[in-house]
Amino acid sequence: MSVTTESTIERGVLPLSGRHAVVTGAGSGIGEAIAQELARLGATLTLVGRRAAPLEAARAKLPGQGHGVVAADITDHAGIAAAFASAAAERGAISILVNNAGVAKSAPAGKTSPELWNEMLTVNLTGTFNCTQAVLAGMQAARWGRIVNIASTAGLVGYAYVSAYSAAKHGVIGFTRSLALEVAKQGITVNAVCPGYTDTPLLGGAVDNIVAKTGRSSDEAKTTLAASNPQGRLVQPEDVARTVG
Repeated sequence: MSVTTESTIERGVLPLSGRHAVVTGAGSGIGEAIAQELARLGATLTLVGRRAAPLEAARAKLPGQGHGVVAADITDHAGIAAAFASAAAERGAISILVNNAGVAKSAPAGKTSPELWNEMLTVNLTGTFNCTQAVLAGMQAARWGRIVNIASTAGLVGYAYVSAYSAAKHGVIGFTRSLALEVAKQGITVNAVCPGYTDTPLLGGAVDNIVAKTGRSSDEAKTTLAASNPQGRLVQPEDVARTVG
């Protein structure tokens, strides 16, 4: 967050006031933290996820009023288009989209099933495409929009045993770069944030794998993962949220 933005907030001016922001995977972890940050900056939020209960719990913590939730599957192209249209009808045109929803599973490449491969690409990459396409026409009409895709360091470099996940996140970054060029003259920006290992429920799978394969404790496994981050610690959801905001 810039010093200018913080000083603006101190003067009582919220920089995202009047903006409708959609955050996918907003029921916990990074998505919930991003929703909190955008609401703090004055945006009206629509929280998207597969289950309504966590979304409702997250909405109850948001500052401000008028926020909504949508239980929807980002892999369902028609369903997500309808859900976003409904959200826009209720809370105004969508001017900010954060594609955060994702899933991570690991397996050696030789033992990666077609089902696991397809799940990684469908959720992480196709889901990002579906949600982006659902908001793009409205942003183009308004000639203003902000799209942020939560990718991963696995989309920048390869990691062993997560070839499917890494391929999907590389795809997200490629999609981000291409779309950014396509809409650059239309008042729309498209960016990706690439966190390392982050202290969220999604980290549990990686921790469980280390515990199962090495016999280490959960804390020892987390220490191993944290050591691979440049910071030497696990990234916190709020770190990512401040980058987005």
